Amino acid sequence: MKVLYWHRRDLRIDDNAALYKALKTGSNVLPVFIFDNNILDDLPKDDQRVLFIHQTIEQLKSQYQSYGSDLQVYYGNPIELIPQIAFKNKVSTVYVNRDYEPYALKRDKQVYDLLKLKGIEFLGAKDHVVFEKNEILKADGKPYTVYTPYSKKWKALLNPFYLKTYPAEKYAHNLIQVNNKTTLISLKEMGFESEQKVKFPSPKVNESVINKYDVTRDIPSVLGTSRLSLHLRFGTISIRKLATIAKDTNEKYLNELIWRDFYQMIIFHFPHSVDKAFKPVYDNVIWENDKHLFSLWCEGKTGYPIVDAGMRELNQTGFMHNRVRMITASFLVKHLLVDWRWGEAYFAEKLLDFELASNVGGWQWAASSGCDAAPYFRVFNPTLQQEKFDKDFRYIKKWIPEFGSKDYPKPIVEHKFARERVIQRYKEALSN
Repeated sequence: MKVLYWHRRDLRIDDNAALYKALKTGSNVLPVFIFDNNILDDLPKDDQRVLFIHQTIEQLKSQYQSYGSDLQVYYGNPIELIPQIAFKNKVSTVYVNRDYEPYALKRDKQVYDLLKLKGIEFLGAKDHVVFEKNEILKADGKPYTVYTPYSKKWKALLNPFYLKTYPAEKYAHNLIQVNNKTTLISLKEMGFESEQKVKFPSPKVNESVINKYDVTRDIPSVLGTSRLSLHLRFGTISIRKLATIAKDTNEKYLNELIWRDFYQMIIFHFPHSVDKAFKPVYDNVIWENDKHLFSLWCEGKTGYPIVDAGMRELNQTGFMHNRVRMITASFLVKHLLVDWRWGEAYFAEKLLDFELASNVGGWQWAASSGCDAAPYFRVFNPTLQQEKFDKDFRYIKKWIPEFGSKDYPKPIVEHKFARERVIQRYKEALSN
């Protein structure tokens, strides 16, 4: 008897729920990964995330080969490929870890239906979150839309069962054994460049950073955050591992992991929030959408140094400090009156750790249009934010070499004017 295990956003063997369940059946397990052309075709040809995935798959293949097996890697449409591979290899079941984003849900439903026609089971496991879509609900059975009561229930329900590991390696002898190892498809064959332009953070957990997270998390000039978001995004590290560390060392860090679960739950129950305001009345806001001002924001040339430093860090590294993400997002939406969807799309293209649920959630928070968002009259003052979180200009000077010289631009909008304008604009929208 054979079963197929399909890697998606869980690029590891260690503590992998669905892989463990597949191996534990005692059947021979065929591991598969597909470079999905439905996603890849829309990406820039030098996209560093594709390079990161390719490097990770290379390492994963080596791991499987060390067990006498191999990871079968394909390029194409998984809706067609998975049923074909499953049928060709005469497998009884396809195992996956569940994904809650709209594209993934639609893809998996199509794969499920096609497999069912061939008499093949499609089984999902929870791996990407600690609590998934329907595990934390209000007393009336409806999903939470406010973070604080959600997080309280999350913590109240947490027990060792939800953080137990899945030691897949223990059953690695059930992997299909192969004599001929396959070579990995190259980036060039898929139409991508292979030059590494940014440094990928290590998947190693720095517990000393997590211990001090509540003190250092808002200071962009220091290593005060775990830098593990890329690895959580692609599942090269287990969320259970991080939650286990966080619950014993730093509640503030645990809260951030809970926000991640919260947004995954929100996107599942409210898929309209991907491109529409979570609170529909906020779609009445009349945006300025000045393309020139948007370009200056993208390039980090707004004349507000904390904003510009953040945008330049993003453009050069694919990363932006979390506090600065809030400041830059607020500035675009509330100072420049540019639709939050423009900023969300720009971050989606540039962030190595881009994850739809968290990105949309963060942008709607900044735009006051999301669930449990900042009130519309809360407008970050970028100058005060800089004085509070980068008072010595260490972060700013790192990313803006011309700061303090005549070459640094003057502010493109005046704060007081911008604040009054956006509050008035939102008031008008909410009164309609």
